[in-house]
Amino acid sequence: MKHPDSKGLNSVQFYITTKYSCGYIKHRSAQSMVATPYKTIGSDIYSNLIHKGFRRSGQYVYKPHCGECQACIPIRLSTASFLISRSQKRVKKIHSHITARILPLEFSDEHYELYINYQNKRHRTNSSQEDDIGDYHDFLIKSNMQSKLIEFRDDGQLVMVTIIDELKNGLSAVYTFYDCNNTKYSLGTFSILWLLNYCLNKKIPYLYLGYWIKQSLKMAYKINFKPYELLINDLWQEASS
Repeated sequence: MKHPDSKGLNSVQFYITTKYSCGYIKHRSAQSMVATPYKTIGSDIYSNLIHKGFRRSGQYVYKPHCGECQACIPIRLSTASFLISRSQKRVKKIHSHITARILPLEFSDEHYELYINYQNKRHRTNSSQEDDIGDYHDFLIKSNMQSKLIEFRDDGQLVMVTIIDELKNGLSAVYTFYDCNNTKYSLGTFSILWLLNYCLNKKIPYLYLGYWIKQSLKMAYKINFKPYELLINDLWQEASS
């Protein structure tokens, strides 16, 4: 299946997956539209696809295609329009001593240990703990994009890792994992604030945050950064609440 009105995407085809259990809304099934062949989709093509609401997971580029359900809404921030809130200023001040280092997207035992601890504490039950290095590689380390890894340290201690894709029209925040013992200090919020500042300094117009889902508490933090833009009816529209 060819994607309609897709300038520069003539070599890309798309298929619809079979239904699977939705990871965000209970008792719902989901489907995705996946771009293929995945090995040929690099940063240039993905720059066009992300503008149309696609997202990357490992080497695969997809977007939700769930029939009547439209809960997953692409969200991005305009770096020039962003207005920091009082609470975000406090987060920035609290973490002002944290150092960040931009690294190639490569495997590290230290990063992997932090990721496993994050997954097991934030997203899994005691009966379904995960410790699979292959899944980690497939999900975060494999990439056909211009991807980088940002390492955050507090007095030498690794506290957070953020993976990004550098695109023609913006920066995509792929995934962030952190030390869950520091949740009261909003490390995830600090990561986005750091990325916004990075984009501003590099004159990158947009920071893509993936999908916002109103019914999912896991996604609620994304609309705390205002104003934000949502992709509705194939048009990016500014919103603030």
